[in-house]
Amino acid sequence: MSGTHEVFNQPSPLTGYDVADDAAMLAALHREGAGWAEPGVHTLGHLAGSGQAQDWGRLANENPPRLRTHDRFGHRVDEVEFHPAWHELMTVAVRHGLHAAPWLSGQPGAHVARAAGFYVWGGVEAGHCCPISMTYAVVPALRRAPSLAALYEPLLAASEYDFGLRPPLGKRGLLAGMSMTEKQGGSDVRANTTRAVPAADGSYRLTGHKWFTSAPMCDIFLVLAQTPAGLSCFLLPRVLPDGDHNGMRLQRLKDKLGNRSNASAEVEYDEAVAWPVGEEGQGVRTIIEMVNMTRLDCVLGAATGMRTGVVAAAHHAAHRSAFGRLLVDQPAMSSVLADLALESEAATTVAFRLAGATDRAVGGSVAEALFRRLALAATKYWVCKRAPAHAAEALECFGGNGYVEESGMPRLYREAPLASIWEGSGNVAALDVVRAMVREPETVDALFAELELASGADRRLDQGIARLRKELADPSEARARRLAEAIALTLQGALLVQHGHPAVADAFIASRLGGDWGHAYGTLPAGLDIATIIERATPKTS
Repeated sequence: MSGTHEVFNQPSPLTGYDVADDAAMLAALHREGAGWAEPGVHTLGHLAGSGQAQDWGRLANENPPRLRTHDRFGHRVDEVEFHPAWHELMTVAVRHGLHAAPWLSGQPGAHVARAAGFYVWGGVEAGHCCPISMTYAVVPALRRAPSLAALYEPLLAASEYDFGLRPPLGKRGLLAGMSMTEKQGGSDVRANTTRAVPAADGSYRLTGHKWFTSAPMCDIFLVLAQTPAGLSCFLLPRVLPDGDHNGMRLQRLKDKLGNRSNASAEVEYDEAVAWPVGEEGQGVRTIIEMVNMTRLDCVLGAATGMRTGVVAAAHHAAHRSAFGRLLVDQPAMSSVLADLALESEAATTVAFRLAGATDRAVGGSVAEALFRRLALAATKYWVCKRAPAHAAEALECFGGNGYVEESGMPRLYREAPLASIWEGSGNVAALDVVRAMVREPETVDALFAELELASGADRRLDQGIARLRKELADPSEARARRLAEAIALTLQGALLVQHGHPAVADAFIASRLGGDWGHAYGTLPAGLDIATIIERATPKTS
């Protein structure tokens, strides 16, 4: 072979490593009460770092789902067909309890352990995490209908991935979705026009159009529809108990920017049979339980994407040379990598603090529920908003190689905006911060109780907390984004000062709260321990 075809100065593939070898995540796992789960998280991490799992992720995206509305005889079937790689990804996620398993566990830290698995496995492929997340989130809302919860919860938490259109209660395991968005309303779900008419047997018949139903191959859905009492929530199965397909017609699959492995559909309900969940007219209050749980996964998903991006960039920079030196040894590049690592560690740390708050709130802690109410809304806004810029900068660390599909970075980049849009785009999340402050002022007290745990540890943080008190004195809608950003950054700083590596905490506080930072990644102040920060993000490959 000609010498011109010799390959050199290219990093080896990033495979054969433990994705769970993540110091910030592992420390949080123990701190938030789920240290018992570490062996299982490492098992999942080794699988996530394998070439086989990475091939599954690639193939699931290169072969997106297809809608088959009718069979060859003309019968309506409304089937979504997936590549086998999708089913492999789903099987692993369900087997490891990343769906609704924590709700029936009863073990302290179960929700944190599940968050760690979601974080580690989600880096392989983000699209399949959508039905996994919704199945996790449906349980607290479904419990507003105890008789339905008693039937469906055991199957939602089962460790069996049982794909296919069959009566739900006859399957070994179930997946759940939700259907709220309509083309005239979007986030304004009160503008929904889908109507629900009661039947004699206590069920309802739903008729209407949903503009965006993600994961339409799920077995059951929570659906919003109008009754005479107002917007209400219903449980709607794809297949009825007698085996007939319900009146849920898939019109088309959306051609999306990213999240391509996962199907998202426009749906027509034609006298579809459904059962009420919660009181009539209380649909938003009921389904918000599910929305809040999926918001936690939005934060976890964004943190996962950041970790995936910075690990890939650090690996590349550690093995590629330019101008006579490894990229990682060049100050301009090392500043970018360190800045990306700071963003990633801060996102991971706050995500797991919120997972711990979820676990304790489920266990009955009022204080943790109040803290979570405000902190989750602000963090969902900020962390998810940071993800696209983070992915773009990580991609750029590869140069032109990162712009090529084979690198995996374009898929990461296309996926990055989703978490900020899903379950309320930026303005919706920021306005929810204001709503919490005004309607539940005790959530502000809970936030400052958390921040005060770090008081006195760093002068710059103390000044940031003082600034935040002044900022929150004016909770106006026009300042919603500013307030959400201030809450999220101050909380991240306080958590890192208490629990993070000193080099990470110092750099984060100096840049994000101390004001010594530019407008792009890689504009950190001088005098930081850059090498330690980058080392924490560099994967240990075999």
